[in-house]
Amino acid sequence: MSESVLHSVHVHPVKSLAGSAPGEAVVEPWGLAGDRRWALVDASATVVTQRRHPLLAMACAEPLPDGGIRLTAPGRDPLTVDVPEPRGTMIMDIFGDKVEAVAAGGPVDAWFSAYLGTEVRLVHLDDPAVRRPMDPVYGRDGQTVHFGDSSPLLLTTLTSLDALNSLIAQGDHADEGPLPMTRFRPNAVVAGTAPWAEDGWRRIAIGEVVFRVIKPCGRCVITTTDQRTAERGKEPLRTLARHRRIGDRLAFGQYLIPERTGRIRRGDAVTVLEGEPAAP
Repeated sequence: MSESVLHSVHVHPVKSLAGSAPGEAVVEPWGLAGDRRWALVDASATVVTQRRHPLLAMACAEPLPDGGIRLTAPGRDPLTVDVPEPRGTMIMDIFGDKVEAVAAGGPVDAWFSAYLGTEVRLVHLDDPAVRRPMDPVYGRDGQTVHFGDSSPLLLTTLTSLDALNSLIAQGDHADEGPLPMTRFRPNAVVAGTAPWAEDGWRRIAIGEVVFRVIKPCGRCVITTTDQRTAERGKEPLRTLARHRRIGDRLAFGQYLIPERTGRIRRGDAVTVLEGEPAAP
């Protein structure tokens, strides 16, 4: 039995916006229930994220029981958005994937466009079971994914963050640390491991749900964005480039694919089924 436990669960209803940390979440084949089912697109229907608009870090989407969301952002009145009726779909581009989605329309587009100072639209993934197949290198036949970058879930560990912050403290931009876990936007945060233990995991169980661990998460400029102020710095990419280069990735965290559905809860045991053990 592993001594590791699930420390926290995180759901981001709108891609690149702040989300929430519920005590538990349902695991669906394409990700956590309510996670990354909404996204913003620009006038060319290309996905919009913090990579281009760091101000999205300061906007928050709160999930509602019916699948809708409540939006807040500095200088904007709160706005509730219902799940749009699937009367028709549009084709959006998410990192080269052409995906059908339903435009939310109405006042929400004006709300976001005024906040960012550029034309954007909000779209909803109405049928995640069919809309976006996973990369066949990692996903099995019929496996799909929501609007996440490349897999249904992202896992990180507290001890790896501590180790990374120790390295940042020794570098040229020590004043930027320590960094909070919010920089890395995970779904599942694990406590009680050795630093970087997750690199050796191949299959794990979180409570009743079993996951395949498919690849390290390559980090981008979003991790350099202060999620409270939208200001950008150099870390953690500068330190990851020096100490955490795995192949062509500056790696922090691991991508997961669920092998079955179920529910994960804060405090669940995390057990390594294949790979190196998680506990120190």
